[in-house]
Amino acid sequence: MQVTSLLSNQSDPACSECGHDHGGLDHSHTNVKLTQTLLGLIFVLNSFLVDWVFQRGTTVAGLSAMIGAVILGFPILKVAFLDLKRGLLSINELVALGVLASAASGDFRTAGIVAFFMLLGEIIETRTAAGARASIESLVKITPTKARRVVAGREEEVPASELKVGDVLRIRPGDNIAGDGVILSGQASVNQASITGESLPVDKAVGDPVFAGTINLTGALEVRVTKAGQDTTIGRVRELILAAEKTKLPFMRIIDQYMGYYTPLVLVIAALVWAFTQDLDRVIAVLVVACPCAFILATPTAMVAALSAAARLGVLVKNIADLEAAARITAFVFDKTGTLTSGRLVVSRLNPLGGVTPAEFLRLSASVEQLSNHPTARALVQLAEEAGVPLAQATEFKETAGRGVSARVEGQRIIIGRAAWLKDNGVPEEFLKSVDLDEAAGFSLLFVARNGECIGWVGLQDQVRAEAAEAIKGLQAIGIRRLAMVSGDRKPVAERVAAEIGMPEVVAECLPQDKVEFVRAGKAKGYRVAVVGDGVNDAPALAAGDISIAMGAAGSEVAIHSATIALMNNDLRRLPFLIRLSRMARSVINQNFLFGVFFIIGGLAAATGGYLNPIVAAILHNVGSLFVVFNSARLVRMGEELEAFVAPAPVPASEPRAGGPAVLTPQVA
Repeated sequence: MQVTSLLSNQSDPACSECGHDHGGLDHSHTNVKLTQTLLGLIFVLNSFLVDWVFQRGTTVAGLSAMIGAVILGFPILKVAFLDLKRGLLSINELVALGVLASAASGDFRTAGIVAFFMLLGEIIETRTAAGARASIESLVKITPTKARRVVAGREEEVPASELKVGDVLRIRPGDNIAGDGVILSGQASVNQASITGESLPVDKAVGDPVFAGTINLTGALEVRVTKAGQDTTIGRVRELILAAEKTKLPFMRIIDQYMGYYTPLVLVIAALVWAFTQDLDRVIAVLVVACPCAFILATPTAMVAALSAAARLGVLVKNIADLEAAARITAFVFDKTGTLTSGRLVVSRLNPLGGVTPAEFLRLSASVEQLSNHPTARALVQLAEEAGVPLAQATEFKETAGRGVSARVEGQRIIIGRAAWLKDNGVPEEFLKSVDLDEAAGFSLLFVARNGECIGWVGLQDQVRAEAAEAIKGLQAIGIRRLAMVSGDRKPVAERVAAEIGMPEVVAECLPQDKVEFVRAGKAKGYRVAVVGDGVNDAPALAAGDISIAMGAAGSEVAIHSATIALMNNDLRRLPFLIRLSRMARSVINQNFLFGVFFIIGGLAAATGGYLNPIVAAILHNVGSLFVVFNSARLVRMGEELEAFVAPAPVPASEPRAGGPAVLTPQVA
């Protein structure tokens, strides 16, 4: 009789029919200590030793065997009694009857050895199966219990449960962050593996979000709490993972329905064996080998291992039925902005005019833009940092929302913005003749003027995710038959992105209802469709898919609730991994199920025929169960090659200023 950590923390009446505690960490059925098991084994072995050293059949040997059988059999008999007291006839009673039958016949050694192997199997299997949940357990226990709150300039240590929105926390190097929040001061590297699955730390600065349960590795931070307690990202993730563990596949529910008939059937078989053979050993062997542990464990051990592998990589599965359904997906439909692209602008072209060098042009532009939080400004400043261009101090800075900025740099008046902004500030229109980029193709243009004369322009575009092309190839390699990008953006923009990442099908200029119709049309043609979006404006399309996957769920309330599966970071390579994991889990379940069925049938036949004695039956019973657990545990290590990916830093939303393609939905993370 084994007990294993499986799918729920709640007692399930259906599970009691199989005689196992499928209740996760609550081993109320047979909470057996290793010391108790070893003590009972010592008394049983002592009976053999006494017989061997002294005269066979001595009273001391018999008494030692009886004490050992009582110690080892008591937990099993207690469980069986509790089940009967609750009106349940379960597989616990099969094992208990086997132990009692051996003891009643005076064979305390057999009773003790059978009980020992059943309890040993429980201990080994429980600890082995619990290893499959290691990543989940670490995830749900990492939230700190204490926090340093700053009140009126003074620091006080308070329970994390008392934190409220608006509190200011001081977080030192090495501290766990106690609540979701925004950095008010300081810079640090933060380990976000518990939330996003990223194995490398992420640099954080003022204005960046941080999440509860992550670890501050370097630097001191002051953070204003935006979410606390169960409202934090880690709190929501914990609730959803535990909810997923409690769900069942349709196949598992069918098993639950019929397990109530199994124990009476085995008792009938045992009665027939006794009636025809009058061999008590055969009856005991039938009762022991009939415990369908391998069969019962076939599905839940595999799904828990798969959930653990997914959670480790930041793939949040809300219902294990969705994880199983991923194996049958034949088509993927992607949103563009925020999904295949990062939703952030990058500089793709610098075009200085009038003899100005590229370095000087970039220095003047970035020196002004460093005082702005607009996405176009961040793109220019980032390029200057990457190029190692030193910035000058800007004064008299002014920003006009939706139009542009102006400032003085080294005594020169610099104006940056759209063409109309420069015209309004008296810059001659001749600079437009130098433009050879088409804004309709997805480029955003910024013009730069110095002292009333245009000195060049900058072309920016939405950055395609670095791993998008690899993810598309990966999906094609595993046999996904249809891949499509459905976007509300202009056709030239959508086609450019599709060509860059190798997307075979693209549909542009779609309204939300058009995306829904596209998904439904694919399902009508026989495809099983997975819809991937950023969870912000794709909720209708996400709901229409067979499964839906939201990008960047870390910190996004919409994303984490709008899809059946959520990627806590933005690594699109998780998508092929998800399909491979689902297919592998289904394969492992089939292997476990077939093994369990043939094991029970073969074991009953061998026991009925007299080829198995009770001790060998107990050993084989444990071997079968452990085979299933170890076979399922292979799933835990899937996806280890993906852990080095680092998601791009989030870009906060700002007031649009440059118009046209520059007005993009910022990445939500």
